Amino acid sequence: MEHTPPPFFNTGPSPLTRLLIFSVLSLALLIADARYKHLDAIRQVAAVAIYPLQRIAAAPASLLSRLGEFFTTHSALRAESARLAQENLASATLTQKTRALEAENASLRKLLEAREQQQTRNTLAQVLYAARDPFTQRIVIDKGAQHEVHNGQPVIDATGVVGQVTRVYPMLAEVTLITDKGHLIPVLNARTGMRLVLAGTGVRGVLELQFVPLNADVQKGDQLVTSGIDGIYTPGLPVAEVTAIEPNPLATFSRVACKPLGGVSNNTRVFVVQGSDALPPRPPEDSEQAPRGRKGRKGG
Repeated sequence: MEHTPPPFFNTGPSPLTRLLIFSVLSLALLIADARYKHLDAIRQVAAVAIYPLQRIAAAPASLLSRLGEFFTTHSALRAESARLAQENLASATLTQKTRALEAENASLRKLLEAREQQQTRNTLAQVLYAARDPFTQRIVIDKGAQHEVHNGQPVIDATGVVGQVTRVYPMLAEVTLITDKGHLIPVLNARTGMRLVLAGTGVRGVLELQFVPLNADVQKGDQLVTSGIDGIYTPGLPVAEVTAIEPNPLATFSRVACKPLGGVSNNTRVFVVQGSDALPPRPPEDSEQAPRGRKGRKGG
C-alpha cells in the first residue's frame, strides 16, 4: 500500500478561490448593511471599542495643539491687556479734560448768569412685550405710575432715543417708539447745527426728515441729536443717522431717510428719563394782545 507524504507547506485554497469567497462575503455584507441595517449594532460596538485607541493615537497631536493654543492665548491676552491699559489711560485723560471743561462751563454760566442745567434721573425698566396693534410701533415696560412714570417722559437706551411714554398704568406704561407713524421729534444736525423735524414712518428701522429744503446742507452720515426746544427731550441725545437723500426737483422738499441709533426693536431694558431742565414759561401770544390794541386805537 502506497503512502503519500504530506506536503511540506500547507497552502490552503487557491488565490482565485479566496478572491471569490471574500468577494461574495463583501457583497453579502454590503447588501445586509444597505437593505436591512444589520451592521449598525456591530458598527456601534466597534466604534466604542476603538475609541480609546483613537484617543491614544491622537494624544500627541492634541497635546501639541493645546500647547500652541496656550502660548497663543497667553500672548493675545498680554496684547489685549496692554491695549486696555492704553484705552484706560486715554479715558482717564479724557475724563480729566471733561471735568475741567465742566468746571469752566460752570464758571462761564455764573459769569453770564445763565440757567444751570439740572442733572436728569433715569429709571431702569424692562420691556415686557410689544403692543398688539400691528399698525403702531409701541412697547410695554414694567414701570408705571407707582414708579413716578408719567406721560411725555422720554425713553432712551445706551445708544440713543427709543421713544416716549404715551400711556401710563399703575404698574405698567406704554411707550411709543420714534419709528411710529406720526411721531415727531425736533432734532439738530450735529455737523451744521441746523434744526430739523424727524418723523416716524411706521416701519421699524426707518425714519424720515420732514420739510428739508432742496438746498439744505444735509449729507449722508450726519448725526442727528435732540434739540431740546420741545421741552421734552434733553438736548444732545443721539437720535438717528442720515442714510439716504433723494432730492426731487419737482417738489419743494427733499426726501431724507434716516436710521435710528437707539435699539427700537431689539431692546430688553430701557431707561425712562425722570427729570429734565425746568424751562421758563412761554411768552404770551401776540394774538391775545392784537385785538386790545385795535380797540384802543378805535376808541381814541
